[in-house]
Amino acid sequence: MNLRQAATLCVALSICALLIVPGNFPGLSGDARITLAVFAIATCAWIGTPIDDTYIALGAGLALTATGVISSDELFGTLGDDTVWLLICAFILAAAVARTGLAGRAAAFLVGGARTVRQLVHLTTAALVVTAFAVPATSGRAALAMPVFLALAKALSDRKKLVVMLALLFPTVILLSAVATLIGAGAHLITVSVLWEAAGERIGFTEWLMIGLPLAVVSSHLAAEVVLFTTTGREDRRGPVHITAEQIQEHSDKPVTGPWEPAETRCALLLATVVALWCSEPLHRVPPAVVALIGAIVAASPALGTVRLKDALKTVPWSLLLFMAATMAMGVALADSGAAEYLVGGIPLDLPPWLFLTVVIAVSTMAHLILQSRSARSSVLVPLVVAAAVGAGVNPVAAALASTAAAGFCHTLPASAKPVTLFADIPGTPTYTPRDLLRMSAVLAPMTAALVLLFAVAVWPLLGVPVR
Repeated sequence: MNLRQAATLCVALSICALLIVPGNFPGLSGDARITLAVFAIATCAWIGTPIDDTYIALGAGLALTATGVISSDELFGTLGDDTVWLLICAFILAAAVARTGLAGRAAAFLVGGARTVRQLVHLTTAALVVTAFAVPATSGRAALAMPVFLALAKALSDRKKLVVMLALLFPTVILLSAVATLIGAGAHLITVSVLWEAAGERIGFTEWLMIGLPLAVVSSHLAAEVVLFTTTGREDRRGPVHITAEQIQEHSDKPVTGPWEPAETRCALLLATVVALWCSEPLHRVPPAVVALIGAIVAASPALGTVRLKDALKTVPWSLLLFMAATMAMGVALADSGAAEYLVGGIPLDLPPWLFLTVVIAVSTMAHLILQSRSARSSVLVPLVVAAAVGAGVNPVAAALASTAAAGFCHTLPASAKPVTLFADIPGTPTYTPRDLLRMSAVLAPMTAALVLLFAVAVWPLLGVPVR
């Protein structure tokens, strides 16, 4: 056992020992004590041990069920939540898109039009933002974008600094643009579940899109400028660029130019239809999960589909879904037992709304240095943020969304997020160093936090999410 593991174990055991003594923490119910003890152990295990995050979450959910804090129906019922089904079906749709080669065509169309370095950066950024609608989860988008990056890296092999800049641009934009859609990250679905269970507020795909897409577009393009200026000099940016379709074709096993194949046409029409139905939910009232299920059935159908169902199901991250379900159950326990309210009860909450949101955003932005899992960060933070927001007189929806959006920043270290890890070590291709990440993060972290705060207090109220 190393020093970090020993320290986290001591912290967890100390908290549990304090909670066991009946005289400590008057007013805290038995269920709340058990919940806090389980929560402390799970959080310390996430931080300080190499044990799989999903295993820890399932163990915590089982402990809460065995002690009677939550029922077995509440534990297992989270797997039937419509947001879980939405994510499953979205991954099936993503598998169908990946099979057709549409990503390569889109890359050739967009990036091929770049003539300057800045055009290349912002066209790439725009393309990566769009992928948030086609591929759920940031790691899946990073894997889909890797062949495009390799093609660009080969075409710019004589300009090493530009290759390093692009290696940093891809994961940066993928992570920040995830907030555009409800399916962009598992943390979003946890936030939606906590808001429904703790505050009775339901956020659908359309509501999230209206709130998240503007932030995703602005933050991604500002981040692109930060990456450009922290990794390249004026001379590096001055020369022209020219990326041909042939260069992108070398890294794709599907045609990126020429007439569309029937499968590509069907898949593009299906994806466009599903996204359109998601965005128009207030008009037809069909839940997004049902729309996604219809799309998944069509995408895997023998006549119209482009992927077999059993192959598509292999791409679904079942571990992530189990983690989400277990942490949703933990959130229910925190809210129903009164543990969350007790934790925030001793915090001075008589703050102006803007200052309260500033504290929430700052903590959420820095949380990735302790909890590397984005979903785990939301599982820990959002229930507490919602409870604190109610006590402070702040709209819990605004507070939860601000926390979740700020937690999307996780660029400081190579191990902070899977996309950052993936692009940090590419054999045969120059990429960024930890020093490059720190230099970029020193600018990007405060900028991202300030931007989230600006949206929370000035933009989101115009979109129906007031601060109070």
